[in-house]
Amino acid sequence: MTGRTTLTIVLAAGEGTRMRSKTPKVLHPVAGQSLLAHVLGAAPKENSAALAVVIGPDHEAVAEEARRVRTDATIFVQREVLGTAHAVLAARDAIARGADDLLIVFGDTPLISAATFERLRAPLKSGAALAVLGFRAADPTGYGRLLVEGDRLIAIREQADASPAERAITLCNAGVMALDGRKALDIIDKIGNANSKREYYLTDAVAIVRDLGLEAVVIETSEDEVRGINTKAQLAEAEQVMQTRLRKAALEAGVTMVAPETVFLAADTKFGNDVTIEPFVVIGPGVSISDGAVIHSFSHIVQSSIGKNTSVGPYARLRPGTSLGEGAKIGNFVETKAATLEAGVKVNHLSYVGDAHVGANANIGAGTITCNYDGFAKHKTEIGPGAFVGSNSSLVAPVKIGSGAYIGSGSVITREVPDDAMAVERSQQTNREGGAKRYRDIKTRGKAPKGG
Repeated sequence: MTGRTTLTIVLAAGEGTRMRSKTPKVLHPVAGQSLLAHVLGAAPKENSAALAVVIGPDHEAVAEEARRVRTDATIFVQREVLGTAHAVLAARDAIARGADDLLIVFGDTPLISAATFERLRAPLKSGAALAVLGFRAADPTGYGRLLVEGDRLIAIREQADASPAERAITLCNAGVMALDGRKALDIIDKIGNANSKREYYLTDAVAIVRDLGLEAVVIETSEDEVRGINTKAQLAEAEQVMQTRLRKAALEAGVTMVAPETVFLAADTKFGNDVTIEPFVVIGPGVSISDGAVIHSFSHIVQSSIGKNTSVGPYARLRPGTSLGEGAKIGNFVETKAATLEAGVKVNHLSYVGDAHVGANANIGAGTITCNYDGFAKHKTEIGPGAFVGSNSSLVAPVKIGSGAYIGSGSVITREVPDDAMAVERSQQTNREGGAKRYRDIKTRGKAPKGG
């Protein structure tokens, strides 16, 4: 919001015991990103925006994730579990700096949007002291109800304390709120713990604001946007909502998806123009797909760059570090990893290309393997432009195949093949001997090689 400073406090100290996992709740993924990453991505980012993340003791992994996503994040630790208001006050030093707007959000609400944060801040600019995010619940059971008179918020009534008439209200508390940052500490410090759990509840801020003669309002959003995640079932529901959003956005951007409900995308997937995605494709984090590319059915792609007019699959697996040049073709049951394949390269079927650089227009025959692991370290294979590697060949790295070289079917290559050279029967015998010596060299180190 132009001209106003903001502090966003993300509450991420929950243990998430109902997730039944050793992983902290906010680190569980939706669409390839942690719950926390989604929330941090939606929080204000302008130069006048500050960000504080409140974590639990011994949750350094949460702190690392926060810093990875937002380098401007300041970490605070809630040492004791004494309620939501107590958690907010763990970031007292940040609040005391007096931002115009204070946003408070939970780290397990991955579907919240930047636009909703902006809508929540708008009443503060008009003089409200508190804005609470609400939603109309299909089933309000268990939620705190928002009691309003006209446009003003009167109270938040918890389910256990609500009258029958109040329980019939469907306008519910999402747990996200915005406060006038200059008044926030005065308001939150007045919250007491006169309740059965002896905890400090942020929802009590509404009554305090009213007692101070200040204005509290409600901003409504959809129920989907404020889904909190407490169980694996709720995690799956959030994934479904997110995938629906991502598919819709891709279709609106011009991506052709034959059966979009079968395609799984990551939150950061990037598409060019005229991309086609066939059914049952899984795209993980860090993938960009350029103009005219076709991803055929049952392919799985992660952290890869797909060039223009490429063809991938069906049944292809592109692992992290794969880069495909324009017009490259990756066919049935091909796996790549940490491999750059330049323009026009063909790897049509049943091959593994890992830790490799393949020059333009090279052809890799069926069943070819770059043997990149010797039991101790990974090694690189270099294949020159226009090279032809025959079917069922093993390229034992580190090795270089020259430009225009020809490797006969069934060859085992352990030494450099010069440009335009042919390696067939004779080189097979030589390389069998070389391979045996290589094995003896490894054995003298005290270990036999592991599988690669």
